[in-house]
Amino acid sequence: MDIARPSFARAKRNKRIAMIVGAVVVIVLVTLGLSRLQPAPPSVERATVWVDTVKRGEMLRQVRGLGTLVPEEIRWLPAETQGRVEQIILRPGAVVQPDSVILVLSNPEVERQALDAELQFKATEAEMANLHVQLESTLLNQRAQAANIQAEYHQAKLQAEVDEQLAKEGLGSALNYRRSKVRADEFALRTELEQKRLAIAADAVKAQLAVQQARMDQFRALAGLRKQQLDALRVRAGMAGVLQLVPLDVGQQVAPGTNLARVANPARLKAEIRIPETQAKDVLIGQKAQIDTRNGIVAGRVTRIDPAVQQGTVLVDVSLEGDLPQGARPDLSVDGTIEIERLADVLYVGRPVQGQPNSQVGLFKLVEGGREAVLTTVKLGRSSVSTIEVVEGLKVGDQVVLSDMSAWDANKRIRLN
Repeated sequence: MDIARPSFARAKRNKRIAMIVGAVVVIVLVTLGLSRLQPAPPSVERATVWVDTVKRGEMLRQVRGLGTLVPEEIRWLPAETQGRVEQIILRPGAVVQPDSVILVLSNPEVERQALDAELQFKATEAEMANLHVQLESTLLNQRAQAANIQAEYHQAKLQAEVDEQLAKEGLGSALNYRRSKVRADEFALRTELEQKRLAIAADAVKAQLAVQQARMDQFRALAGLRKQQLDALRVRAGMAGVLQLVPLDVGQQVAPGTNLARVANPARLKAEIRIPETQAKDVLIGQKAQIDTRNGIVAGRVTRIDPAVQQGTVLVDVSLEGDLPQGARPDLSVDGTIEIERLADVLYVGRPVQGQPNSQVGLFKLVEGGREAVLTTVKLGRSSVSTIEVVEGLKVGDQVVLSDMSAWDANKRIRLN
């Protein structure tokens, strides 16, 4: 017969409750502990990031842009008259002199006009010579007539003087003297009139010759113009240099003003650099520059800044002051670096990938001997091509990651393996 033992059942029940409560407490404590644990920082390969050290000293501010070499002296050769391309004598790349013929045009109308103008000029030249002879002959006749009247005047005057003397001595009559005096006065008046007529005739000769001369000059200028147009059918370089472009084909018709060829002087080149519009505000005329042609670096100075922005860049002209390296030629791609200013005794570091001037960014600063990096807020100042000023957040000797770390922006700490 079984005997009931209440104390034993109570102890067993209490033991079970205690175990359940203990398990619950353990679970709560474990959960609370796990919730307070921070997640393990992600790992990043040290070799895949770019690390730089913060320094203090002189910082050279520069801006950089891509560009090309272009000739300072370029000459376009336009068509002066309409014509057809008859022959292309020289091709791009040829070395030319001022009188080098590049191509030949044909225009029968220009040739006819040049011939007509030359014949008209020669005809006016002959008319000028004939008129000059005729007027000179007429003027000589008038001079001869004036000379005859003047001679008769002198003779009549002399006779009047003789008759006056005879009348005074009583050897001649007073009537003869008065007659001689009247005759002398008449020839004196005629002599004066003839001199005036002679002067007027001389002025008339000059006027007629001037009219004919003006007409002859007109035809001479027309003939010169037609000859110039005829000579322009043989297109010459006009300067020493290299022929760069001949955008024509044989048989093509060209209108007046059409560009037929381009000649440039390859010995005088300049660099046209395109600077980003956000950096161009600090560029000034006269600043030093360096042009990298891939075969060497040439010093230069800023000579012109385009006032307009094109496709987010500003065009800057840099004149080259040093000798050009071998291989330098027009349209060669170059890199240009312009020196803006030198900042003395500033804190600076390499320019981060996403670091903009006068901005605040988050950079990973190396800690724990470089094994880990923590996200640090850094205030940046003035920038250069490869460096940027540090205003706040870092000190000398700090090492920061400059690579693009946007993939880890959500993490405050990373591990560098």
